[in-house]
Amino acid sequence: MASKRFKQIPTALTIAGSDSGGGAGIQADLKTFASLGVHGTSAITCLTAQNPKGVSAVEPTTPRMVRSQLEAIFAELRPRAVKTGMLFSKEIILTVANFLQDQKTRPPLIIDPVMISTSGAQLLKTNAVDVLKNKLFPLASLITPNLDEAEALLNTEIRSVEAMRLAAKKLHAQFGCAVLMKGGHLRDGKEAVDIFVDGKEELLLSAPFVKGVSTHGTGCTYSAAIAGHLALGKPLVQAVIASKEYITQAIAQSRQTGGHFVLNSFWEKP
Repeated sequence: MASKRFKQIPTALTIAGSDSGGGAGIQADLKTFASLGVHGTSAITCLTAQNPKGVSAVEPTTPRMVRSQLEAIFAELRPRAVKTGMLFSKEIILTVANFLQDQKTRPPLIIDPVMISTSGAQLLKTNAVDVLKNKLFPLASLITPNLDEAEALLNTEIRSVEAMRLAAKKLHAQFGCAVLMKGGHLRDGKEAVDIFVDGKEELLLSAPFVKGVSTHGTGCTYSAAIAGHLALGKPLVQAVIASKEYITQAIAQSRQTGGHFVLNSFWEKP
Protein backbone atom coordinates (compact mmCIF):
# COMPACT_ATOMS: atom_id res chain seq x y z
CA MET A 1 0.00 0.00 0.00
CA ALA A 2 2.70 2.48 0.94
CA SER A 3 4.48 2.10 -2.41
CA LYS A 4 1.41 3.46 -4.24
CA ARG A 5 1.95 6.82 -2.55
CA PHE A 6 5.24 7.36 -4.36
CA LYS A 7 5.80 8.09 -8.01
CA GLN A 8 7.67 5.41 -9.95
CA ILE A 9 10.49 6.67 -12.16
CA PRO A 10 12.68 4.79 -14.65
CA THR A 11 16.38 4.10 -14.19
CA ALA A 12 19.20 4.90 -16.61
CA LEU A 13 22.84 3.83 -16.36
CA THR A 14 26.02 5.66 -17.27
CA ILE A 15 29.26 3.72 -17.68
CA ALA A 16 31.94 6.39 -17.74
CA GLY A 17 34.75 8.20 -15.98
CA SER A 18 34.51 10.56 -13.03
CA ASP A 19 35.27 14.25 -13.64
CA SER A 20 36.50 15.83 -10.41
CA GLY A 21 35.61 19.23 -11.83
CA GLY A 22 31.96 18.23 -12.20
CA GLY A 23 31.58 19.43 -15.78
CA ALA A 24 31.67 16.18 -17.72
CA GLY A 25 31.66 12.40 -17.28
CA ILE A 26 29.65 10.69 -14.57
CA GLN A 27 28.82 13.97 -12.85
CA ALA A 28 27.36 15.54 -16.00
CA ASP A 29 25.43 12.38 -16.82
CA LEU A 30 23.82 12.09 -13.39
CA LYS A 31 22.78 15.75 -13.41
CA THR A 32 21.21 15.23 -16.82
CA PHE A 33 19.29 12.14 -15.71
CA ALA A 34 18.06 13.95 -12.61
CA SER A 35 16.88 16.95 -14.60
CA LEU A 36 14.77 14.67 -16.80
CA GLY A 37 13.15 12.90 -13.86
CA VAL A 38 15.14 9.68 -14.33
CA HIS A 39 17.00 7.84 -11.57
CA GLY A 40 20.67 7.76 -12.49
CA THR A 41 22.98 4.85 -11.73
CA SER A 42 26.67 4.65 -12.57
CA ALA A 43 29.55 2.29 -13.18
CA ILE A 44 32.77 4.29 -12.86
CA THR A 45 35.51 3.24 -15.29
CA CYS A 46 38.16 5.80 -14.37
CA LEU A 47 39.05 8.46 -11.87
CA THR A 48 40.33 11.66 -13.41
CA ALA A 49 41.97 14.64 -11.79
CA GLN A 50 40.63 17.51 -13.85
CA ASN A 51 39.15 20.96 -13.84
CA PRO A 52 37.90 23.24 -16.62
CA LYS A 53 41.48 23.86 -17.77
CA GLY A 54 42.40 20.23 -18.35
CA VAL A 55 43.04 16.68 -17.20
CA SER A 56 46.14 16.19 -15.04
CA ALA A 57 45.83 12.50 -14.12
CA VAL A 58 43.83 9.38 -15.04
CA GLU A 59 43.55 6.20 -12.98
CA PRO A 60 41.41 3.36 -14.38
CA THR A 61 39.12 1.16 -12.35
CA THR A 62 39.94 -2.55 -12.42
CA PRO A 63 37.85 -4.55 -14.90
CA ARG A 64 36.63 -6.72 -12.01
CA MET A 65 35.29 -3.67 -10.19
CA VAL A 66 33.61 -2.41 -13.35
CA ARG A 67 31.78 -5.72 -13.71
CA SER A 68 30.87 -5.77 -10.01
CA GLN A 69 29.25 -2.36 -10.36
CA LEU A 70 27.28 -3.52 -13.39
CA GLU A 71 26.14 -6.69 -11.63
CA ALA A 72 24.96 -4.72 -8.60
CA ILE A 73 22.98 -2.26 -10.72
CA PHE A 74 21.31 -4.85 -12.95
CA ALA A 75 20.39 -7.00 -9.94
CA GLU A 76 18.14 -4.41 -8.30
CA LEU A 77 17.92 -1.27 -10.48
CA ARG A 78 17.74 -2.65 -13.99
CA PRO A 79 18.16 0.31 -16.35
CA ARG A 80 15.81 1.09 -19.20
CA ALA A 81 18.67 2.71 -21.12
CA VAL A 82 22.47 2.65 -20.90
CA LYS A 83 25.10 5.08 -22.12
CA THR A 84 28.86 4.77 -22.19
CA GLY A 85 31.40 7.54 -22.06
CA MET A 86 35.08 7.26 -21.18
CA LEU A 87 36.07 3.58 -21.22
CA PHE A 88 39.84 4.12 -21.50
CA SER A 89 41.19 0.59 -22.08
CA LYS A 90 40.49 -2.53 -24.10
CA GLU A 91 40.13 -4.52 -20.87
CA ILE A 92 37.34 -2.28 -19.61
CA ILE A 93 35.62 -2.28 -23.01
CA LEU A 94 35.69 -6.07 -23.14
CA THR A 95 34.29 -6.25 -19.60
CA VAL A 96 31.37 -3.99 -20.52
CA ALA A 97 30.72 -5.77 -23.84
CA ASN A 98 30.82 -9.23 -22.27
CA PHE A 99 28.49 -8.20 -19.45
CA LEU A 100 25.93 -6.72 -21.83
CA GLN A 101 26.12 -9.76 -24.11
CA ASP A 102 25.35 -11.96 -21.11
CA GLN A 103 21.98 -10.24 -20.60
CA LYS A 104 18.95 -12.10 -21.94
CA THR A 105 17.39 -8.75 -22.78
CA ARG A 106 19.51 -5.66 -23.28
CA PRO A 107 18.34 -2.09 -22.78
CA PRO A 108 19.18 0.31 -25.61
CA LEU A 109 22.85 1.29 -25.57
CA ILE A 110 24.09 4.78 -26.48
CA ILE A 111 27.84 4.94 -27.08
CA ASP A 112 29.66 8.24 -26.85
CA PRO A 113 33.07 7.15 -28.22
CA VAL A 114 35.12 9.37 -25.94
CA MET A 115 38.70 9.49 -27.23
CA ILE A 116 40.16 12.91 -26.47
CA SER A 117 39.09 15.53 -23.94
CA THR A 118 38.24 19.10 -24.89
CA SER A 119 41.65 20.11 -23.50
CA GLY A 120 43.44 17.47 -25.60
CA ALA A 121 44.05 14.69 -23.04
CA GLN A 122 43.92 11.14 -24.39
CA LEU A 123 40.94 9.35 -22.81
CA LEU A 124 41.03 6.13 -24.86
CA LYS A 125 44.18 4.09 -25.32
CA THR A 126 45.26 3.65 -28.94
CA ASN A 127 45.11 -0.14 -28.72
CA ALA A 128 41.51 0.06 -27.47
CA VAL A 129 40.00 1.68 -30.57
CA ASP A 130 39.62 -1.55 -32.56
CA VAL A 131 38.11 -3.32 -29.54
CA LEU A 132 35.59 -0.49 -29.16
CA LYS A 133 34.65 -0.80 -32.84
CA ASN A 134 34.57 -4.59 -33.02
CA LYS A 135 33.15 -5.57 -29.63
CA LEU A 136 30.99 -2.71 -28.33
CA PHE A 137 29.70 -0.88 -31.42
CA PRO A 138 27.81 -3.99 -32.62
CA LEU A 139 25.74 -3.83 -29.41
CA ALA A 140 24.84 -0.16 -29.81
CA SER A 141 21.50 1.38 -30.65
CA LEU A 142 23.28 4.65 -31.39
CA ILE A 143 26.82 6.02 -31.50
CA THR A 144 27.43 9.76 -31.07
CA PRO A 145 30.89 10.69 -32.42
CA ASN A 146 32.02 14.28 -32.73
CA LEU A 147 34.04 15.31 -35.78
CA ASP A 148 37.42 14.44 -34.27
CA GLU A 149 36.20 11.02 -33.18
CA ALA A 150 34.56 10.31 -36.54
CA GLU A 151 37.77 11.28 -38.33
CA ALA A 152 39.70 8.83 -36.16
CA LEU A 153 37.16 6.06 -36.71
CA LEU A 154 37.11 6.51 -40.48
CA ASN A 155 40.65 7.81 -41.02
CA THR A 156 39.36 10.70 -43.11
CA GLU A 157 38.89 14.46 -42.85
CA ILE A 158 35.44 15.90 -42.23
CA ARG A 159 35.23 19.61 -42.96
CA SER A 160 31.66 20.24 -44.16
CA VAL A 161 28.07 19.30 -43.47
CA GLU A 162 28.00 17.15 -46.60
CA ALA A 163 31.14 15.35 -45.43
CA MET A 164 29.43 14.79 -42.08
CA ARG A 165 26.46 13.25 -43.84
CA LEU A 166 28.64 10.89 -45.86
CA ALA A 167 30.66 9.95 -42.76
CA ALA A 168 27.49 9.19 -40.78
CA LYS A 169 26.28 6.91 -43.58
CA LYS A 170 29.65 5.13 -43.70
CA LEU A 171 29.60 4.52 -39.96
CA HIS A 172 26.03 3.23 -40.13
CA ALA A 173 26.92 0.88 -42.98
CA GLN A 174 30.01 -0.34 -41.15
CA PHE A 175 28.50 -0.96 -37.72
CA GLY A 176 24.78 -1.38 -38.36
CA CYS A 177 23.65 1.01 -35.62
CA ALA A 178 22.16 4.48 -35.82
CA VAL A 179 24.67 7.35 -35.90
CA LEU A 180 24.45 10.89 -34.55
CA MET A 181 27.31 12.86 -36.07
CA LYS A 182 27.89 15.94 -33.93
CA GLY A 183 29.12 18.99 -35.80
CA GLY A 184 29.80 21.36 -32.92
CA HIS A 185 33.49 21.54 -33.91
CA LEU A 186 32.58 22.71 -37.42
CA ARG A 187 33.09 26.42 -36.89
CA ASP A 188 32.66 27.90 -40.37
CA GLY A 189 28.91 28.43 -40.06
CA LYS A 190 26.40 30.17 -37.82
CA GLU A 191 24.62 26.93 -36.92
CA ALA A 192 25.61 23.95 -34.80
CA VAL A 193 24.63 21.10 -37.12
CA ASP A 194 24.26 17.42 -36.27
CA ILE A 195 23.38 14.59 -38.67
CA PHE A 196 21.29 11.57 -37.63
CA VAL A 197 21.20 8.44 -39.78
CA ASP A 198 19.58 5.10 -38.96
CA GLY A 199 19.08 3.52 -42.38
CA LYS A 200 15.44 4.62 -42.55
CA GLU A 201 15.54 8.26 -41.56
CA GLU A 202 18.08 10.99 -42.07
CA LEU A 203 17.79 14.17 -40.02
CA LEU A 204 19.70 17.43 -40.08
CA LEU A 205 19.44 18.97 -36.62
CA SER A 206 20.59 22.57 -36.31
CA ALA A 207 20.64 25.29 -33.70
CA PRO A 208 22.38 28.69 -33.55
CA PHE A 209 25.91 28.68 -32.18
CA VAL A 210 25.99 30.18 -28.72
CA LYS A 211 28.78 32.75 -28.81
CA GLY A 212 30.95 33.75 -25.89
CA VAL A 213 30.46 30.49 -23.98
CA SER A 214 33.25 27.97 -23.45
CA THR A 215 32.12 24.72 -21.84
CA HIS A 216 33.11 21.08 -21.70
CA GLY A 217 30.92 18.06 -21.12
CA THR A 218 28.57 18.79 -24.01
CA GLY A 219 29.06 15.36 -25.58
CA CYS A 220 28.51 13.61 -22.26
CA THR A 221 25.39 15.64 -21.55
CA TYR A 222 23.97 15.17 -25.07
CA SER A 223 24.33 11.37 -25.00
CA ALA A 224 23.03 11.20 -21.42
CA ALA A 225 19.96 13.19 -22.44
CA ILE A 226 19.30 10.67 -25.24
CA ALA A 227 19.60 7.79 -22.77
CA GLY A 228 17.34 9.62 -20.32
CA HIS A 229 14.66 10.21 -22.92
CA LEU A 230 14.85 6.57 -24.00
CA ALA A 231 14.41 5.51 -20.37
CA LEU A 232 11.28 7.66 -20.30
CA GLY A 233 9.90 5.68 -23.24
CA LYS A 234 10.59 7.91 -26.22
CA PRO A 235 11.51 6.25 -29.54
CA LEU A 236 15.12 6.83 -30.60
CA VAL A 237 14.42 9.51 -33.21
CA GLN A 238 12.27 11.51 -30.79
CA ALA A 239 14.86 11.07 -28.03
CA VAL A 240 17.55 12.50 -30.32
CA ILE A 241 15.41 15.47 -31.35
CA ALA A 242 14.48 16.25 -27.74
CA SER A 243 18.12 15.94 -26.69
CA LYS A 244 19.28 18.38 -29.37
CA GLU A 245 16.99 20.97 -27.80
CA TYR A 246 18.20 19.92 -24.35
CA ILE A 247 21.91 20.45 -25.08
CA THR A 248 21.22 23.67 -26.99
CA GLN A 249 19.46 25.17 -23.98
CA ALA A 250 22.00 23.75 -21.51
CA ILE A 251 24.68 25.70 -23.39
CA ALA A 252 22.59 28.83 -23.99
CA GLN A 253 21.61 28.99 -20.31
CA SER A 254 25.08 28.15 -18.99
CA ARG A 255 26.13 29.36 -15.56
CA GLN A 256 29.49 30.49 -14.22
CA THR A 257 31.39 29.30 -11.19
CA GLY A 258 34.97 30.02 -10.21
CA GLY A 259 35.34 32.11 -13.35
CA HIS A 260 34.42 29.17 -15.63
CA PHE A 261 31.31 28.33 -17.62
CA VAL A 262 29.35 25.20 -16.68
CA LEU A 263 26.43 23.66 -18.53
CA ASN A 264 23.02 24.23 -16.99
CA SER A 265 21.40 20.80 -16.79
CA PHE A 266 18.36 22.29 -15.07
CA TRP A 267 17.61 24.91 -17.70
CA GLU A 268 14.16 26.40 -18.02
CA LYS A 269 12.09 26.65 -21.19
CA PRO A 270 12.61 30.12 -22.71
